[in-house]
Amino acid sequence: MSVGLSRKEIVKRRKKRARLKKKLKCRFCPDGNIPRPVYVDYKDLRTLRSLLDREGRILPRRRTGTSALYQRAVRRAVLRARFIGLLPYVAED
Repeated sequence: MSVGLSRKEIVKRRKKRARLKKKLKCRFCPDGNIPRPVYVDYKDLRTLRSLLDREGRILPRRRTGTSALYQRAVRRAVLRARFIGLLPYVAED
């Protein structure tokens, strides 16, 4: 923050920023209801890479907006893709 702001103003700006944050939605069930069977394709590397960070760790639900059922399916798909060799276990430096 810039110099000269009081503690009260800083708290006010943080609250405003929190309100402006967009509500995340699950990319696998866009209409709200969960399609069955719950499955994430381990060969779909574009989707899986978007759910990983730079170090190769699976991003948490609060960052991606994925529902709990699909987060577990994403975990299974990432583990399968790593085992087969489609995704790395660690980042390449």
